Amino acid sequence: MTGASTQPLAQAADATKRYGSFTAVDQVSLSVAPGEIVGLLGANGAGKTTLIKMLLGLTPPTSGTVAMFGRTPSRATRAQLGYVPQGLGLWSTMTVQENITFAATAFRADPHPPLPAALEAARDHLVGDIGLGLQRQLAFTIALAHHPRLLILDEPTSGVDPLSRARLWDTVHEQADGGTGILVTTHYMQEAEQCDRLMLMSHGREVATGSETDIIGDTTATQVGCDDWSAAFTALSAAGLPVTLAGRRVRLADTETDKIRAVLTEAGITADIHEVPATLEEKMTILDHDG
Repeated sequence: MTGASTQPLAQAADATKRYGSFTAVDQVSLSVAPGEIVGLLGANGAGKTTLIKMLLGLTPPTSGTVAMFGRTPSRATRAQLGYVPQGLGLWSTMTVQENITFAATAFRADPHPPLPAALEAARDHLVGDIGLGLQRQLAFTIALAHHPRLLILDEPTSGVDPLSRARLWDTVHEQADGGTGILVTTHYMQEAEQCDRLMLMSHGREVATGSETDIIGDTTATQVGCDDWSAAFTALSAAGLPVTLAGRRVRLADTETDKIRAVLTEAGITADIHEVPATLEEKMTILDHDG
């Protein structure tokens, strides 16, 4: 993490958003400093996108406060940020260059920025005719063209192949190294190691904050080995236990071995059961299960 100032670029304090009787975000606090990559993790529907919309000023909080660059979010503050939404915010019936020119006009940026070779070759193609990987590269290019102080990425690697995902994260790290603050949402738990700090959300609430090691703590998991892994998974899931799959390995986090063995015995399943270190995804499963 770089950057001389530690003044938050984006901040939420007990931010809550209700839609009628439904609470989408419930008293969540968050901050992003210059040069810091903050990962906002959680399953679909956890409240990540709603929190981002409040930070952007696209929807006001029902209670609590949000700020960007120390001020109430506004058109002026949004001029200093780069934003890649889930839907990418591109015009599919316009060419790559037309999308760039449109955004450059709005942000007073360079309408002809250098592009990766594959995107350069597609400059005159309609965005709807290029692949998702190139579309995401284009969205990143547009978001960065005006050199924002803060970059907000909502599920930026969703649906792309592993190589494209790695390249997008290279771009994220380059921006952070230059002092840009970054808030990134993802439901890919393996991307957590790319972040300086994490906040996990579940059912609209903040359930854990800190590094990956901090969040996992001393939580352990139990691995179940048997010939019919599918039957074991089904039986344990039906019993309401926090079960996950790692390939064909059935795993349960923070669950008593005796309870696992009892469920499997009742289902007529013989298995080898032993304790292993928990993963972040398993910790998230526990937090979701408890919520």
